[in-house]
Amino acid sequence: MSGLDGNVALVTGGSRGIGAAIARRLAAAGADVALTYRGDEAGARKVAQEIEALGRRATTIRADSADAAEVVAAVHETVARLGSLDILVNNAGFFPSKPFEDFTLDEVDRALDVHARAAFVAAQAAVTHMRGGGRIISIGSNLSERALFPGLALYNLSKSALNGFTKALARELGPRGITVNLVQPGSTDTDMNPANGDHAAGQLAFNPLGRFASPDDVAATVEFLAAPAGRSVNGAILTVDSGANA
Repeated sequence: MSGLDGNVALVTGGSRGIGAAIARRLAAAGADVALTYRGDEAGARKVAQEIEALGRRATTIRADSADAAEVVAAVHETVARLGSLDILVNNAGFFPSKPFEDFTLDEVDRALDVHARAAFVAAQAAVTHMRGGGRIISIGSNLSERALFPGLALYNLSKSALNGFTKALARELGPRGITVNLVQPGSTDTDMNPANGDHAAGQLAFNPLGRFASPDDVAATVEFLAAPAGRSVNGAILTVDSGANA
């Protein structure tokens, strides 16, 4: 137990993959958890049932992270349903990848909306409820610091915004007892990027440990930052990529 009893967490994009692992991990540590989903209602309900089986409260909220109003509403709905908000995990994301010149403006807008604007407005809404301190943790990507393959220009643009945002917000919110940190996963074994998938070999070529991380590896890092043990970590960028960026 890491001491999250009595805490309430919101995990965006919590219906599968890394987000689902984070939601379960925080619940196992004692937190009640709200999670958002865009289309996978069944997946979100399954994660919620697993959280409830641990003896914690859970709630699911449909919200498209590309819609700022829906993101803000999800934050306030979390408080309405679970009574408070102590931990915000900005996890929702997707992986746009193709030649730079082929992206449309709509695709650029969506990537920036989901990866950057959503984190900004969620944090804005969350701090109105974090009166006694809190945690804001975003999930970025190790690719924001090193472009290992072609076709990453839009993804890296949108994810790298979190690096500067995290450091600036950590300085601004620290005096209020709110820490702000960024976790940057590398190749992680999820349904979006399976360890036995068509593109796995290319990723492993950069990986000193020779294996993908598991979603729970990333979730464990988030749990540490959310827990009392992580109270002095602020403005940090923690990379969980098996050494791919070394």
